[in-house]
Amino acid sequence: MGTVIQAKISQTQYVTVRRDELRQIKEERAQLQEKVAELTALLSQVQH
Repeated sequence: MGTVIQAKISQTQYVTVRRDELRQIKEERAQLQEKVAELTALLSQVQH
């Protein structure tokens, strides 16, 4: 039989995000969602 290796216990990592950073991330997300919708519409026009 092979060598027995003890599995490491997984650790939960917590990340602190400031309110201003969170707001900026949400704004970027909204802009990206709008861009995806725009590109999806263009793509559907090209395919038809």
